[in-house]
Amino acid sequence: MEALIRRAEELAERYGIFYYEIRITRVTASHLTMQNGQLEELAMNTEMGIGVRAFNGAWGFSSANDMGRAEKAIETAMKIAKLSKGDSKIHLGDPIRDRAEIRPKKSFLDVDVEDKLALVKKIDSLLRGRGVSNRSVYYGDGLKEQLYFNSLGSEIQTVVPRLRLSFSVTARENGEMQSYWKSFGGTAGWELVEEIDLNHWTAFVKEKAISLLHAQSPPSGEFPVIMDPELTGVFIHEALGHAVEADSVKNGDSILAGKLGERIAVEGLTVVDDPTLPGKFGSYVYDDEGIKAKRVEIIKNGVLMNYLTDRETSALLGLEPNGHGRAQGYSHQPLVRMGNTYVEPGDWSFEEMVEEVKNGLYMIGDKGGEVDTANGTFTFGAKEGYIVENGEIKAQVRDVALSGRILDILRNIRAIGDDLRVEFPGYCGKGQWVPVDDGGPHVLTRALVGGLR
Repeated sequence: MEALIRRAEELAERYGIFYYEIRITRVTASHLTMQNGQLEELAMNTEMGIGVRAFNGAWGFSSANDMGRAEKAIETAMKIAKLSKGDSKIHLGDPIRDRAEIRPKKSFLDVDVEDKLALVKKIDSLLRGRGVSNRSVYYGDGLKEQLYFNSLGSEIQTVVPRLRLSFSVTARENGEMQSYWKSFGGTAGWELVEEIDLNHWTAFVKEKAISLLHAQSPPSGEFPVIMDPELTGVFIHEALGHAVEADSVKNGDSILAGKLGERIAVEGLTVVDDPTLPGKFGSYVYDDEGIKAKRVEIIKNGVLMNYLTDRETSALLGLEPNGHGRAQGYSHQPLVRMGNTYVEPGDWSFEEMVEEVKNGLYMIGDKGGEVDTANGTFTFGAKEGYIVENGEIKAQVRDVALSGRILDILRNIRAIGDDLRVEFPGYCGKGQWVPVDDGGPHVLTRALVGGLR
């Protein structure tokens, strides 16, 4: 490694590169997928590679999955940077030397693959039942070991475990189909699996899918809407989080460009992205640019306080980098990405919130959607919903969607619950996939409601 560092210094001098950074990553992972009792995937892999970025007013990038080609990757990145010379700038900062490891209670590397397969088979068996036409189980784990060093003299070693388990069912009756699912995940080990009440959650998923077959269609129009913690999380991630990623701001693709210091939401709303939360799926210690992860208050009491930044966007916008430069792997360049994004709790109980609604809906879960951060509009589907009349939860509704303008929803918030949950792990796509988590408490706002097509 010392020889590689010296060689990088020599090449930087030859090509006139004043900043470069190198990531050497090894990931040891296993993936198991079962569909209707049939094992569709059982893979155990170890992958190692190097990713190199060099800066000369513009970035040059090269990677290799063979460490025998490490010097070539370094030289190629520097050649590209020299040829691509631009007028951008980056934040440099002080060198950091550190070793940081997130230690699980029970490493999944010590668990035999037979036990992982037994887990998947058990869940598949529990998902069987009358009315269930399709069932799916996924288990995945990965230990990421990374060595980062740059031309400033930083040398950072990180070790981060991640595990995710999800399962779903589709229920069918009289030509109708409805699905429901549940996911668990975190920067944790096998202990995460051992703490799950599988009997409860498999029964829950089946019951929900079957009950949705008999649910009614939702009303259409503008209504008071209570979002559950999962839907609050996906809304704040998709609608707000992507709009405050500083590359969107820099590129003119965000309605929040130029709005730092402005009130954009009700006074009681505080929104945070915090990759330092213990055990969450989107947690990490350092980002892929060697910046320490930190808690960032995006909105504080309704005022837009911060964007999420990397080295380049922080320099261009005159801000401090806050550790949100993340890459899918060694063969990808870091982009501005979220970690764990959530709404901080207020002081309303769920029961008080329901009592406030005379004619509205209670919407639960995330069923996907789309956001236009440039125009500030969104549409999200919910897993299920319920009519709320005169402070009481009534009939279940299915295929229900929530839509509107991002800033209108933030300004229309009437109540923020006291029941914070950040436990909805997933992968966020933005040209690359990275692990994230999100959540919040129940939130009462006003939005357009309609059916999903």
